[in-house]
Amino acid sequence: ITPPNRVSVTEMHSMCDCSNMDDCEKIEISEDNVNQGTENIRPECFELLRVLGKGGYGKVFQVRKVAGAASGKIFAMKVLKKAMIVRNAKDTAHTKAERNILEEVKHPFIVDLIYAFQTGGKLYLILEYLSGGELFMQLEREGIFMEDTACFYLAEISMALGHLHQKGIIYRDLKPENIMLNSQGHVKLTDFGLCKESIHDGTVTHTFCGTIEYMAPEILMRSGHNRAVDWWSLGALMYDMLTGAPPFTGENRKKTIDKILKCKLSLPPYLTQEARDLLKRLLKRNASSRLGAGAGDATEVQAHPFFRHINWEDLLARKVEPPFKPFLQSAEDVSQFDSKFTSQTPVDSPDDSTLSESANQAFLGFTYVAPSVLENIKEKFSFEPKIRSPRRIMGSPRTPLRYSFSVTPSLPPKVRGTVFTCRDIGLCLHFPIFLLFCCVQGFSGQGISVSTQ
Repeated sequence: ITPPNRVSVTEMHSMCDCSNMDDCEKIEISEDNVNQGTENIRPECFELLRVLGKGGYGKVFQVRKVAGAASGKIFAMKVLKKAMIVRNAKDTAHTKAERNILEEVKHPFIVDLIYAFQTGGKLYLILEYLSGGELFMQLEREGIFMEDTACFYLAEISMALGHLHQKGIIYRDLKPENIMLNSQGHVKLTDFGLCKESIHDGTVTHTFCGTIEYMAPEILMRSGHNRAVDWWSLGALMYDMLTGAPPFTGENRKKTIDKILKCKLSLPPYLTQEARDLLKRLLKRNASSRLGAGAGDATEVQAHPFFRHINWEDLLARKVEPPFKPFLQSAEDVSQFDSKFTSQTPVDSPDDSTLSESANQAFLGFTYVAPSVLENIKEKFSFEPKIRSPRRIMGSPRTPLRYSFSVTPSLPPKVRGTVFTCRDIGLCLHFPIFLLFCCVQGFSGQGISVSTQ
């Protein structure tokens, strides 16, 4: 049944050179929000260029559209296998939620969904290509961020979270891997598979999900949670940016959880008073007293003195210059992505799945075409969320080496025999900060020996 004011798109063989139309879905486009013209989207309309990442349910490719509107443009194509998803009801729900949220939410700091379509055995999401890569990779290269750099990224992220919260959506998976940068260096949130919809004031949910290191205590305790969990995660992300590691990490999953629930927050001395105060307010275990938990939500966070130099109107308009602009040689540049993936040959395996009709019912209505598709689509760049990689590998600039400082007895008692860790001085690259700290405390660097463990 065609809904009112909607027109069913005819199959147009001339748009794409594909021979088998049986397993492709017709697309319905609203007459109210597109120009004249129709388009039938299928996998053959896209040329695979590179692999950007892999997950448990499929792959993400860099692709070029080869026919129809936006022909020649570069996108990211996320391909999910239905057979893997339908095995678990929650996975099915999360996949549908991601597609629905991407259609509903349009914001400068959230990835744009351009198309969604399906075949008999696969789901396809066509997203803008964010050529700046993951914030994770930038953080790996830098080790830690200076406060003004972290402030810029956190400010843009807070605006994205605030927009989601206004629509009753909590994000629940904020981490460096899910934050992408566009070609200019601005933030884009991606991977909405763990989002929860229809969470307004007074509503809570109990799903255990997220990434442990950034997970709020109330999720771990399964006591019910709301949008305040995103502000805890923002605090954990801020701590990671400024120190080189999340605030609570253990040797294994259980010890990490224990630390999140019980350990006192340790703040390195080189942080400014504004940064220290914001971290303390965001990383409050009592969710109701956490900054951002009140009626003001994002505005409470943004009003903190740490963001005092931010012009929020200019930031939303992307008039503020990012601290890092990726060096890109072309629209197809993948230099900001992991070569482990980009060096692979891009192959979308044959769609030989034979899902039952009842199983396919779960994905009715998946198809989507962005209102702007048949207009002049502006030059954009794309994204890909990936499975979380080990954060601490030997040789990584973020590996938490432990620095021991032996201080001679002639030095002030408050520093005598003190052991400083990577988290206390940032990284070995920032050892001068520690020496400056020593000078401020009234003693010289003499008598200090350094060893790594």
